[in-house]
Amino acid sequence: MMITLRNITVWDTGETIDLIVPETDARRFFHESDCVGDGEIDATGMTVAPGFEDPHVHFRDPGQTYKESMVSGCAAAASGGYVNVLIMPNTVPAMDGRKVTPDEPGAAEVLGAGYDTVIDFLQHYDETHGTALPVRYDLCVCASKGRAGAEATDVADWQWYRRGVDEAAKDEAQLAHPVTAISDDGSAVPAAILDEVLANAERTGLYLIEHCEHHDTGAVNEGPVSRRLGVPGIPEDTELRIVERDIEAARRTGVHVHFQHVSTAISFEAIRRAKAEGLPITCETAPHYLALCDEDLLRYGTLAKMNPPLRSAEDRLATIAAVADGTVDMLATDHAPHTIDEKNLGFLEAPNGIIGLECAYGVCHKVLVEGGHIDDRRLIELMATAPARLLGHHPTDITAMLDETDRDPRTAGRRVLDLTAVEHPETADLVLLATDERWIVDPERFHSNARNTPFGGWEVSGRPLATILGSRLVFSRIPDSRIIR
Repeated sequence: MMITLRNITVWDTGETIDLIVPETDARRFFHESDCVGDGEIDATGMTVAPGFEDPHVHFRDPGQTYKESMVSGCAAAASGGYVNVLIMPNTVPAMDGRKVTPDEPGAAEVLGAGYDTVIDFLQHYDETHGTALPVRYDLCVCASKGRAGAEATDVADWQWYRRGVDEAAKDEAQLAHPVTAISDDGSAVPAAILDEVLANAERTGLYLIEHCEHHDTGAVNEGPVSRRLGVPGIPEDTELRIVERDIEAARRTGVHVHFQHVSTAISFEAIRRAKAEGLPITCETAPHYLALCDEDLLRYGTLAKMNPPLRSAEDRLATIAAVADGTVDMLATDHAPHTIDEKNLGFLEAPNGIIGLECAYGVCHKVLVEGGHIDDRRLIELMATAPARLLGHHPTDITAMLDETDRDPRTAGRRVLDLTAVEHPETADLVLLATDERWIVDPERFHSNARNTPFGGWEVSGRPLATILGSRLVFSRIPDSRIIR
């Protein structure tokens, strides 16, 4: 099977080319009904770009696979145009590098697969589960043992799994899925162990991904909406306190700190100042903080409950402004699957989080590009090239690959990117986008096991149509109406 896309546009140069994808990846490929994975396609109006990368996902495997698994999570990612994700460490057992014990929740899955650490279990997932996942992934190790916040993890438990350490002794899976970051995602690293965690990061060359908030009470943003709901509120300065504390830590140690899902105007202002000072600070925000505010809790209920909580309408506008002025380095979904039964427990008991991989591009395109705040190219930078650099990856350089090819006189001088002819086809990870397509978000058609999103029924713009991993097609929703012959 081979697919040839005629008249497709290169994302950063605007050049019109033909793209030849030599084959589908037989073990990984999946598609939606009435969609094609081979043939000659009229790709007029479509864009080819480096595949998206997400530095913040939760796949609930091992330990909570009734919510999501590596299989369903990776399928959701591929259908959203993602080629690489970073898996957060709040697995069950927690991904802290220590050997699991039989009495721990979730340990049976790890031990039953023949491994004694969560890292080994996830690195060898394809092998032990007889599958081939359609997305690359890296692993994030816990900052504290068991994510309990009491004691920093022991570097000896996980340093061997880092990229560049004893590579000759590792198997292919270990090389493919290294540990690349440290986090206690879900809560900030406690002050009592922060210096030790930063020392671990400095010693190993990793960076700290910080959940920049800590609170012991509260369920939604403090303000008129929390009072109307009769629900305890979370003040906005809970985020700022961690941001300011960790900026000072980065100034003191030189360790790179990456702030997750920043949500308030006051935090963005502190980050702006830190960046102006040249400190090693980066940050992300998520689609829901761009598209929603705490007033939407009145409409969506606990489907819009998350941590940090949705903030005020003014904070939402400040988040958009922070994207537009470059304070925000990248966008991450914080894909957090839960069951609808769990979400129906009410504001005090329902778990935090929403899923986002399959509609992130459409929601962000609607808010940011259609809203006139940034252009298509900048959105792709925020979702593809910037997170790739954070994760230590090299985003696919389409123009460089084109420079390896000759112009085809049969196409009126239009260049042809034949992925069989490039020097390193195994590194070509791409997404094909219909940047102007309008579509309705339907969670029942998601490939994720979960349905906990407030975006169901939204009309959004811009849609991933296909995902290419290592020069081979792994996902398609290219409609058969595009077939030329």
